[in-house]
Amino acid sequence: MRVTLLGTGTSYGVPVIACDCAVCTSDDPRNMRTRSSAFVEVDGRSFLIDTTPELRLQALRHRVRRVDAVLYTHEHADHVNGLDDLKAFNAVLGGPLPCFGNRRTETSLRQRFDFAFAGTPFIGAIPHITFDVVDAPFELLGVPVIPIELQHGRITATGWRIGGAAYLTDTNGIPPRSMALLQGLDLLVLDGLRPRPHPTHFSIPEAVDVARALRPRQTLLTHLTHDVDYRAISADLPPSVGLAYDGQIIEVADS
Repeated sequence: MRVTLLGTGTSYGVPVIACDCAVCTSDDPRNMRTRSSAFVEVDGRSFLIDTTPELRLQALRHRVRRVDAVLYTHEHADHVNGLDDLKAFNAVLGGPLPCFGNRRTETSLRQRFDFAFAGTPFIGAIPHITFDVVDAPFELLGVPVIPIELQHGRITATGWRIGGAAYLTDTNGIPPRSMALLQGLDLLVLDGLRPRPHPTHFSIPEAVDVARALRPRQTLLTHLTHDVDYRAISADLPPSVGLAYDGQIIEVADS
């Protein structure tokens, strides 16, 4: 399985508009972050996790040419507002694109992107999606997928486990029943917003504590703000924990 981190930034992205801080003006490409999303390739299938506002640019930059399904973490703008760009993948597939997530996400998408559910006989003219609400393990195009319930402030977000990899962004709490589904990971991609606490996201120290509890082979922290300088923060992390960066590719052994 191959996991490509298309974006690793917070809702503002990095650089932040009108900011001249050291990270926003850095020449280190690992400090340049589009909004957080991932692309997973496994057993000849490819899954997109979230549709960020930069989806078109992310897909072009990383040569994403086909998407068989979309897994949504939650309904916030930085994770869904690129939905219109799915029309290009509709054209490749020749039909609607199946999407998955929780009930709250479905309700929000149906209100904000009603045209994508209505469809059109002209495939590729507009996005055309279906949406299945999932709250238990299921098989997606022959690949076992496990939705992971997460606390994200006052709402419930969804993390995703595919084989030995789990993608858990936008969370500040993992219930015990979800922790039980995250044992034996090779790769954990985990929300680690910034060094200091935040009411709806794990801070970097909190994320490190989660990694120590789950003990995956490798942990990468994502959804990073401009408070996070790649070189400076990386130097203080445990050996098995690192900062994610846009375009990072991780090969995960088949489970």
